[in-house]
Amino acid sequence: MSVSNIGMESTGFRVFSGGIWEEKYGYARAVVAGERVIVSGCTATVEGEVRHVGDAYKQSLTAIDIALEAVLMGGLTHEDVIMVRYYVVEQRHFDLVGKAIGEVFGKVRPACTGVRVAGLVDPRMLVEIEIEALRT
Repeated sequence: MSVSNIGMESTGFRVFSGGIWEEKYGYARAVVAGERVIVSGCTATVEGEVRHVGDAYKQSLTAIDIALEAVLMGGLTHEDVIMVRYYVVEQRHFDLVGKAIGEVFGKVRPACTGVRVAGLVDPRMLVEIEIEALRT
């Protein structure tokens, strides 16, 4: 799965995806801080549309793909990921998100935290994922 059509651009210390909320809410997709790339929460929103409505597993894979694109734009790879944080709106989605994280990061084994929340910015979003990477 690739979301490279998002058209991320790097301005040195910031990475922008052109996502609708970045400009509206005044944040960057990722910030490069020394040897770290810190990626803002990513959902399964591509070109302004929520993908895989009703499918937390596929939304997770899309969100991870978007986050990893930002990590790459920041100069690191998925093997440099040290932390994954995810937020789900339904208890039953923890295992589905965990499955996606396990498939993508299997041997990397980053630290990980999962949190249940009341909701996300769009009710069709079931999961939001943050990633931090560090050049070691």
